[in-house]
Amino acid sequence: MKLAILAVGHRQPGWVSEGCAEYLKRMPRELPASVAEIKPEPRGSKTREQLLAAEKARIREALPGSCRIVVLDEKGDDLTTLKLAKRLEAWMQDGRDVALLIGGADGLDEEFKQQADDRLRLSSLTLPHGMARLLLCEQLYRAVSVLKNHPYHREG
Repeated sequence: MKLAILAVGHRQPGWVSEGCAEYLKRMPRELPASVAEIKPEPRGSKTREQLLAAEKARIREALPGSCRIVVLDEKGDDLTTLKLAKRLEAWMQDGRDVALLIGGADGLDEEFKQQADDRLRLSSLTLPHGMARLLLCEQLYRAVSVLKNHPYHREG
């Protein structure tokens, strides 16, 4: 199984890219993870719906075939680290690749949200996109460390 983070947005500052790369390289061989940047639609005079539709088409092109789709959404499941580890374990047992979608400035198309296999919320706070990417990479690594009984995560 592979984890693919598909994030709509522009090139991130070095500290975001370096932080994501650090956590992704720590992932075990049997659970490789990557971040792919999806080009946002230029705003111009387009409506929000037009922007989201164009970004949806780009995301669809980047999706691995027959994968589990997980959208990051402010109304998604609010998980603790241990609950995320359990969710990750269930995804691993399912065996399909997992695509975690981070929307652009206007979010994600409603169809993605409705058809997603899972909806997660990283925080009740509004996060900059770069911070959301880095936080997701770190939490995925932390969840794996829980499953492998690695001392990175200390509970209690």
